[in-house]
Amino acid sequence: MRSTFWTAALSAVVMAGIMSVITSDKTAAEPKDAPKKVLRHVVLFKFKEGTDKADVKKIEDAFRGLPSKISSIRDFEWGTDVSPEGKSKGFSHCFFVTFADEKGRDEYLPHPAHKDFVKVVGPHVDDVCVVDYWSLK
Repeated sequence: MRSTFWTAALSAVVMAGIMSVITSDKTAAEPKDAPKKVLRHVVLFKFKEGTDKADVKKIEDAFRGLPSKISSIRDFEWGTDVSPEGKSKGFSHCFFVTFADEKGRDEYLPHPAHKDFVKVVGPHVDDVCVVDYWSLK
């Protein structure tokens, strides 16, 4: 009778373990610092010669305001060229916009706030370079 009790107890523990594996969320088994794929939207601006500093500031402020207006933006950062290599080809500003997926980016592009920004920057841009890529974060 004693061995029957221990056999039953061991069986219950094993079954509980099996059930927890079967019913657990797949992500729970992944390390907490596992890379997560995100979509980056990189925008580089080369301004027209003679563009006023006040206009450039207005453009910077307008772009920085987009994350508060467009919910699909997951992260945002920007800066100006400080490379000593001299290979920027006149592109002075870089903006990084991060989305969880293509759906987020596809909501951003036609969004009224983005279209308004394009109207602000458009008259002052000599050239623009846009690159979208998937990154592990």
